[in-house]
Amino acid sequence: MLNVGLRTAMEAAGVPPRRLAAHIGVTGKTVERWLADEDLVPHARNRHDAAEALGVNEEMLWPKAVKERIKTGGDVEIARTYPYRSACPGSVWSGLTEGAAREIFLAGYTNYFFFTSIPAFTQTLARKIQDGVSVRFLLGDPEGEVTRQREVIEDTALSVSTRIRITLEHLARLDGVEVRYSAPEDAVNHVSLSVFRFDDDALVTPHLARLVGHDSPLLHLRRHGDGGMFDRFRDHAEELWGRGRTWSP
Repeated sequence: MLNVGLRTAMEAAGVPPRRLAAHIGVTGKTVERWLADEDLVPHARNRHDAAEALGVNEEMLWPKAVKERIKTGGDVEIARTYPYRSACPGSVWSGLTEGAAREIFLAGYTNYFFFTSIPAFTQTLARKIQDGVSVRFLLGDPEGEVTRQREVIEDTALSVSTRIRITLEHLARLDGVEVRYSAPEDAVNHVSLSVFRFDDDALVTPHLARLVGHDSPLLHLRRHGDGGMFDRFRDHAEELWGRGRTWSP
């Protein structure tokens, strides 16, 4: 859904996307994504700079940010939930990828959908690596027993091992990306839970029974402090990474 508040404020101030982007220090495409999706909430610094440039209160531009600040209890880090991973807008995935300044860690079992659903994803990762962003992929072993069992359960034309190999073909074209297979003893835990991390945002998918990834629910988490839900899922993925086996083309 369009961010009507942001668009109205820009029109009233006579500030086009490129000028606002230059003031904040982001790309014009980033501002266009903010305009196209009211649920895409920029980092606090960017929200402040945008409000200052437009002469309005931050709450007018991103009211959702206010709601997040007044959350209490265990749900404070839950930015959004989706009943299906496929219901999460592509602009969220691309926006988080573009916005990452330190780290992108994709710990899905195949990570296949990134390369088919996000335009120019490989090129974006290459640019991020050049900018000094750490990019890591944790994948399932295409030859592993858990992969074979999962293929029987899913019974789809595009098998799990095939999706992993397609991902590896894309990753082989990237210099500077780190890739590991999860260890055999961790494969069940890996295939049942995907954690995709972009700095202090994470998209988490617990895989349900016989459902493929895009049919399983998704949580959008945003880190607010130590020991919260974000850290719990982060530590899970890091533990699998630590025991993983390095892959190289």
